[in-house]
Formats: sequence, structure tokens, C-alpha cells
Amino acid sequence: MKAYVFPGQGAQYPGMGKDLYENSAEAKELFEKANEILGFDITKIMFEGTIDDLKETKVTQPAIFLHSVLLAKTVKDFAPDMVAGHSLGEFSALVANGALTFEDGLKLVYKRALAMQKACEAEPSTMAAIVGLDDDIVEEVCASVDEVVVPANYNCPGQLVISGSFAGIDKACELLTERGAKRALKLTVGGAFHSPLMEPAREELAAAIESTNFSKPICPVYQNVNAQATSDPEVIKQNLIAQLTAPVKWTQTVQNMIAGGATSFTEIGPGTVLQGLVKRLTEALKLLV
Repeated sequence: MKAYVFPGQGAQYPGMGKDLYENSAEAKELFEKANEILGFDITKIMFEGTIDDLKETKVTQPAIFLHSVLLAKTVKDFAPDMVAGHSLGEFSALVANGALTFEDGLKLVYKRALAMQKACEAEPSTMAAIVGLDDDIVEEVCASVDEVVVPANYNCPGQLVISGSFAGIDKACELLTERGAKRALKLTVGGAFHSPLMEPAREELAAAIESTNFSKPICPVYQNVNAQATSDPEVIKQNLIAQLTAPVKWTQTVQNMIAGGATSFTEIGPGTVLQGLVKRLTEALKLLV
């Protein structure tokens, strides 16, 4: 069974999507439509902008979404048996499997990006990658810190990203290094994604998601919040709302996709980060490009 996975924030790069624009009439048309929907020339930033231009959350998220969705539309024989996306990538996955229209998906992604940026500005915060410790040790240490700090991205065994206030992250990194972490590296991100500090953004996005029409998809989506497969539009909506303040259970998602019959994984979008994570989870699976 074919599994398709879609990357999240961090996969952006200058020039992204330009080849699609130049080689596909459908992609070009949708890029132009995206400029209209967003009210600014995102294609110009994607094709000509610097890495710093692309780092701004309100640009990064729609840019990665556009690149991923348009790639899925131009992939030969795109016929997924199951899909999943890492954080933002879940929106790309839901357009690719027909649960959301392109237009509605883009509007929600932009709404999400603006809401997250606003939450980050209201409460400065950050994230850190913890390498070389079991998940339960990271969870235990986060729970012991008397500041906001929580597990945010279960990326693969031995790699867990934590999220929280600057003080919380600093304290947790110090304690986790003492517990034997190979690395406790602060990330250059806008704020504490997938933590309680995103609650204002979650509330803002919830209203937009509730008023958007979701259809029954062509195949199940394995969602971040519980790593479970669903094709129920109402369940998809509720999980998508919960996603902003809940951890991304990527390790569990890939494990469940394999248990559900996945025999190949194809990453659709900029970069190959997810391929690397899947490969670390199971060397036995044949990875497709």
C-alpha cells in the first residue's frame, strides 16, 4: 500500500516551486490563484526571495503548502492508500486526499500562519531538539520543570523536539543534558509551536475550521494528535483544531501506517526530512522518491 507524507515548516528553500510553475500549466494557474487569495505575490517570494524572506511564518506556511499540494497534483499516478502530514503538512495531506479544496486549504493555512505569528509575538517562546534520549525521560524532565515546557514533536526514536517559554526551554535543556542527551539544541523558530502557548491561535483557527466544508476523503489520513487513521470529516476537523496545542506524534503515526499496511512512503513537498525520519524508523521499508 502506498503512503504519501507531507512536510511541515522548516522545509522551505529559495527558488522552491519555480520548476513546477514553469513546467505545468495547472500549477501555474493555481500559483496565480494563490497570489489572488493571499493578496500578495507569494510566487515572487518563493522564486526570488532569500532564506530570511521565507522564514517569516506567514510566508513559510503557505509556501510549503503550495509547493506540496501542486507537486501532488503533478505527480504521475498519484493514488494514495493513506496520507499523513507533519504539523502544517497535515493541511497539504488533506487537500491531496480530497478532504479540503485547494482554495479552502490555502485560506486555512494562511489563517493558521497569521494566528501563530500573533501568538508568538504576544508571548516570546522557542523550541529545542533533544537527541539521544528515550521519550519517557524527556517527558519526565519536562513535567518536572516549573515553567511552560512540553514535548512537541515525536520525530523518530531518539529525537524529540520540546516547546515552551525561554526559561522553560533553558531549564529543560540543562536537565536533559545532565540526563545524558547527546544534543539539546535550541531551534531558530518563531515560537513555541504545539504547546499551551499556542492557545490563542488555536481558538482563532477553530472558528475558521468549523466554518469550512470538509468532504469525505479518497483515503484515510493519519492525524498528528493521536496518530490514528480516519476518513470522518468531523473527526478530521476536531483533530485539526487540537493540533496547534498538542504534540505531533510522528513516530507513532509512521508506526501505525506500517501496521496499517504501508509498504512504501513517498514524501511530497520541499526537502527530504520526512524520508529521513521514516528511514530511521524502519530500514526494512522500500522508500520511494
